[in-house]
Amino acid sequence: MSSKIRDYNKLAVDILNELGGENNIVTVARCTTRLRIVTQKTPDQAKEAIAKMPGVITVVEKGGQIQIVIGTNVEKVYNAFIQLINTDNKIAKNAQSGILNRVIATMSAVFAPFVYVLAASGILQGILILIKLAFPEFEATGTCQVFNFISWAPFAFLPIFIAITASQHFRCNIYIAVACCAALLSPTWAELAAMIKAGQEINLFGLALSETTYTSTVLPPLFLVWLLSYLERFLEPRLHSIIKPLVMPLICLVIMVPLTLVAIGPITAGAAHYIASGYNWIVNLAPSIAGGMIGAVWQVFVIFGVHWGITPVIIENINQYGQDSFQAYQTIAVIGQVGAALGFYIKTRSKDMKGVSLSAFVTGLFGITEPAIYGVNLRFKRPFIYGCICGALGGIAAGFFTPYYYTYAALPGPLTIVNAISADHPGSFIGVLIGSAIALFGPVILIQIFGTNETQQSNATTENEASNIENDTPKIVIGEIDVTSPMIGKALPLSEVPDPAFSQKLMGEGIAIEPTDNNVYAPYDGEVTAVFEASKHAIGLVLDNGVELLIHVGIDTVNLTNNEFQYHVKLNQKVKKGDRLISFDPQAIKQAGYPLITPIIIVNTDQYQVITLTEKTEVNLDDNIFEIKQ
Repeated sequence: MSSKIRDYNKLAVDILNELGGENNIVTVARCTTRLRIVTQKTPDQAKEAIAKMPGVITVVEKGGQIQIVIGTNVEKVYNAFIQLINTDNKIAKNAQSGILNRVIATMSAVFAPFVYVLAASGILQGILILIKLAFPEFEATGTCQVFNFISWAPFAFLPIFIAITASQHFRCNIYIAVACCAALLSPTWAELAAMIKAGQEINLFGLALSETTYTSTVLPPLFLVWLLSYLERFLEPRLHSIIKPLVMPLICLVIMVPLTLVAIGPITAGAAHYIASGYNWIVNLAPSIAGGMIGAVWQVFVIFGVHWGITPVIIENINQYGQDSFQAYQTIAVIGQVGAALGFYIKTRSKDMKGVSLSAFVTGLFGITEPAIYGVNLRFKRPFIYGCICGALGGIAAGFFTPYYYTYAALPGPLTIVNAISADHPGSFIGVLIGSAIALFGPVILIQIFGTNETQQSNATTENEASNIENDTPKIVIGEIDVTSPMIGKALPLSEVPDPAFSQKLMGEGIAIEPTDNNVYAPYDGEVTAVFEASKHAIGLVLDNGVELLIHVGIDTVNLTNNEFQYHVKLNQKVKKGDRLISFDPQAIKQAGYPLITPIIIVNTDQYQVITLTEKTEVNLDDNIFEIKQ
């Protein structure tokens, strides 16, 4: 059962240990609510052990992939997890999952990091729709026009977002990927494409160019970055290090952008168009049957983590036709599970489950149903079934009105039903409203009549789990604690670290040091609790005063495996203040293109009330960098 995560780094370490360590990890990715890990072999009882960890909602295994459902804190756990492994090597080994599973995993990895940006833009569009309905004259104002282009900007420049996340997924240079995709969005190309569409022939190296444009597209930039990753890996060993920083982006630009304009773009854009057209043809044959099927099984797809596969079709529909029916029915399916959580809250007599179900209901209002599914509905089975049944009935009823969404909703749910409003098709909103009402209130009524399927045993299990979670809380020293610097160098705030996992303090409070020496020393007596054998770039310590530290030498240095770092201690070794922990080669790290700035993180930050950081700009080994109060 999920509970508050007190230590994201500890949870990441515990998950890695249960899955057999770094050498057993093939790939790791995340979506909006779950950590997705492919292993060479899943250890016995690993799923059960991980599912019981504080902060984990449940664990699903699908197509060779372990999906650890965490909820909205998944980004913090993911950021902690990827610091523990050499992700570059892991991606290279990925060959065991099927094509469909890899496609779905890719969609999840690409869209999940910015899905909330798209969701926020969709909500803004919905707000503008409501304002224009209430005040028709508002549409002609400059205020409306400004906020309208703000709301559409993330969709217009979607290839840039895809370039950023896809380059991380496929492990290629993010700046080259952005440069290539930005070229596709050039106003000059838009003008050329318009000329081609008007009948003028324009050639590139003797090959006729297509009229395809790339704003709001998904597949063209995705395939561009995928092929770019292979081109970079081909060029990497063949370019001398002196010329590589300049020649690599030059070659990639002059190859990938023309190749996309001539072949990749027209082929993938055409494929997306035909797939979307095929879906629309099927739905138009029998809208109510389609609505009933989507309303019934969509949340089952969510359980198995395959729901990201439909995203390109939805975006293509919005891009090509300005409307999409799938999200109209998808919303009704989501509301079915939200209604089940609400009905459970009303019916249950358990104080603990009232809190869980109410939290799941509130989260579901924003289109995130995993807490409702795993925390309540699927756990007691009957509420989940009622949610699916009423989602199907709502989809069938809505189908009679042929509903559509006219703006993209990244997280469809109760707050996005305004996206179905259209002056040209008023029945669309009516259909979604009726279907949503059936999906929301239907499970509430069924649960009041037939019950929640709760048992005394399940309640006892909940209480035991809560007790185990509390007993697992680490004990720390009460009073004031001083921690000295483990390095010599320039002290910097975490906000200046070029990595959001550290700069946004997702892993905890701390400072960074730009080292002027090449050694890391123990700042206090303690024990080594985490090492990273492939790269040796970081170390985890639990000090005798209770402070848990992560010392991470450099940024993205987990990718360095050519003896740039050396350990002078072993895992579980007791250390004394001043013992040398790590030595490193600053020149080799800089030549590889990685900054040396070293975050020093208190990973159990939540256990302290006050953490005062040093105000010194230059620190030595005996200088205090933290003053901590319980």
